[in-house]
Amino acid sequence: MTNQPLIISSWPQAIMHIDADAFFASCEQAIHPELKGRPVITGKERGIVAAASYEAKARGVSRGVRLSDVKKLCPDAVILPSDYETYSLFSVRMFEIVRRFSPDVEEYSIDEAFVDLTGLRRTYHGSYEMIAEKMRATIKQELGITVSAGVSLSKVLAKIGSKHRKPDGLTMIPGRDIHLFLGSLPVEKVWGIGPNTASYLNKHGIRTALDFARKDEEFVTKYLSKPYREIWHELNGRSVYPVTTETKSAYQSISKAKTFTPPSDDEAFVFAQLSKNLENACIKARRYHLAANRLIVFLRQQDYRSTGAELKLSRPTAFPSELYTLLREGFRELYLPATPYRQTGVVLSGLVAESSVQYGLFEDTAKIAKMAKVYESIDELSRKYGKHAVQHGASLPTKTQAQHEGERGDVPVRKGDLFKGENKRQRLGLPMLHIKV
Repeated sequence: MTNQPLIISSWPQAIMHIDADAFFASCEQAIHPELKGRPVITGKERGIVAAASYEAKARGVSRGVRLSDVKKLCPDAVILPSDYETYSLFSVRMFEIVRRFSPDVEEYSIDEAFVDLTGLRRTYHGSYEMIAEKMRATIKQELGITVSAGVSLSKVLAKIGSKHRKPDGLTMIPGRDIHLFLGSLPVEKVWGIGPNTASYLNKHGIRTALDFARKDEEFVTKYLSKPYREIWHELNGRSVYPVTTETKSAYQSISKAKTFTPPSDDEAFVFAQLSKNLENACIKARRYHLAANRLIVFLRQQDYRSTGAELKLSRPTAFPSELYTLLREGFRELYLPATPYRQTGVVLSGLVAESSVQYGLFEDTAKIAKMAKVYESIDELSRKYGKHAVQHGASLPTKTQAQHEGERGDVPVRKGDLFKGENKRQRLGLPMLHIKV
């Protein structure tokens, strides 16, 4: 029985998942050909590994490792500052290439996407495998990076496929072969199943993805909540999660955090970093016409110990000026004098639509309306002249030093080589040029 396929029809639909290989490090190797084949690490500005090339991974380097330990594992590693602007440009180009093949593309993250290939075999006069291979080859030829991909009947199966042959691999999982890929896959490795759920499933004798997929519907309905019932369907080749092409516009919370080097025990500077986080979070909330009911603030010390506080607002808002009193209270509760801090952050939670906010009987609605006009003007200036063209006074001390100074804070190439019409604050969203490999 265990050798029987889970589904008879091989391709009732075809969903592809593409996942760029060691994306940040690969981008660096693409724009610096002399780094190809060498162990490349990004994250110099943070003091920990943000990304590692496969050459570095082979030497035992993994994400989150301190750079001081990297030197022991891989003395010849090339350690670079993260250049997120360049990585974003690569991401835009990669998704543009994917959309040449299919209009149904879901940008899942900066380096991942789901693509609906269903019905395209006639258009390209070939198999789904041929379409996927051509897409991967085009990305490699034009951007100089590789992607791994999986093609199957559902998103969950496609994601299993993309992890199966990394790096630079393609795995096809037709309906008749699903059981071959699930039999040796631990259930905790299935997308969407965390350690707690995996432990619960283990108690019911479910160790592998195949064990889970072969459970009957009565068991799944009785013991599992809706998200895990959906995963069960997806593992059985029944597509439940559609490829969503719309840009995300709904958020349950918005978080903004920044690491700065060197660490600082200057109270005004650390609070300024926190204040800037608040401004950034509120900018995003206003962009989507949202307001927050709660504010969470946290500080991280140089030894990585973190403290946080949650503060309830009297009324939902996305205006920093209405939040600074609370922000200062939370900061005073957490801040320890003469203690070096390396990161601050805020979370706006309990988000609601701005249009649904109700004002209290004794609130000055005219003052609130004027404040809304002020922030509309600030947002317009930011669109024209760059983010933080206008800043609150509490955030100004952040300008006394670069976000990352010293040896660990080398300026990425994209920020040093400005094009005509750019300045240090605002750069153009230029597409990447074709890179020959």
